[in-house]
Formats: sequence, structure tokens, C-alpha cells
Amino acid sequence: MTTVGLIGSGQIGGTVARLSVAAGYQVVLSNSRGPETLADLVADLGPLARAATPAEAATAGDLVVISVPVLAFGKMPGAALDGRVTMDTCNYYPQRDGQIAELDSGSLTSSALLQRDLPGTAVVKVFNNIYYRHLLSLARPAGDPSRSFLPIAGDDPAAKSAVAAFLDSIGYGAVDAGTLAGSWRQEPGTPVYGPPYGPFGNTAGTPASAGTIRAALAEATR
Repeated sequence: MTTVGLIGSGQIGGTVARLSVAAGYQVVLSNSRGPETLADLVADLGPLARAATPAEAATAGDLVVISVPVLAFGKMPGAALDGRVTMDTCNYYPQRDGQIAELDSGSLTSSALLQRDLPGTAVVKVFNNIYYRHLLSLARPAGDPSRSFLPIAGDDPAAKSAVAAFLDSIGYGAVDAGTLAGSWRQEPGTPVYGPPYGPFGNTAGTPASAGTIRAALAEATR
């Protein structure tokens, strides 16, 4: 059985865990505060879930989700992530993360920064552009006409294929958004970041087709 390891189990990480368990995956959750702080979430998710340290979650995961503040990138368990496909849900918010010159200048995207920090893993940007309540409510089975799509960006085609297959299994289609260098097109402030799935006040969300996501990506400017 495929296991999904999560480093960071907050709003997006916890929602990905919930969708994964619903699809039959085992999940290993972690955060910076220790496994014992995840007891309530693990109990809610049921027998397919357990809590561990970040290094243990990375080692256990066939696929790994990183969902932490960008300022925590340097604390990732690099050796434990070697050889893994890593889904990067993270966004750079200077007001929270502090100013990072390479991100401010645009010489790197936040995902490219994570890839540089973790050369042994294949980073794929995904889940960063959707409100967590919409991520939970908009999941639909394959073939459903109201299925929503998420942009994914990465430099490793096999890793992107693995992430697309994972998305399909938890209720989403994937739109290839290009490389990590181009992943700024799905970062905060771009047309694909939030609006395609409806306003935050509408927790049910609005389905976003592949065409809607491609059009929003094409409208992005720097």
C-alpha cells in the first residue's frame, strides 16, 4: 500500500492527509512540535494514519508532502527525503517568512529554492493555489463533469506523472504548469491563486476545469 508522508500537518497538509485516507492511502503525519501534538488529528483520520517525526514521515512516505513556512525550508530532513517525490505546497509570504533576496528579486521561485536545498528529491509544486476548504469540498471522482484541476510544476517528468496519478486518486485532475523556474505563475497574487475555485466565503467552492486553470496560468505576469 502506498504511504503518504507529511511534513507539516496544518490546514493544507491536514486536508491532503484527509483526502489521502479517504482514497485508501496510509498517511504518516508530522510537524515541528512533536508527534504527540497530532493525536487528535490522527484519531480523527482513523487507523490508516499515524504520527511521527519529520524524518520518520519522510522515510515512510512513498510520496512526501511538504507544507511548512518557507522560512522552515532549512530544517527539512534532507537525507531522509533522498529519492522521494516531494509535493511542495508552500508559499512565500515575506510578512511571515522575512525577506529572502532571491525570492524578492525573482531569481528563484520558492519551489526552486526548496529543490536547491533538497537536491536528492524531485520537487513538484502543487496544492499551493487552493484554499484548504475548497481542496476538501471540490474533490470529485474521475469522469465527473464537475471535477476540478490543480496546476503542477516540476523539473522531473516522472515525478510530475506520479503526482498527477496521486491527484487523480484523491479527486483532482492535473494541469502541467511547466518547470520550477516557471512556478511563479501559480504563486500568491497570480490569477490561478484562489479565484478559479470561488471566494473563501463560499466553503463549497466552484469547480475549476482544466481550461479555466490553463487560462489563468496564461494570464500571469511579473
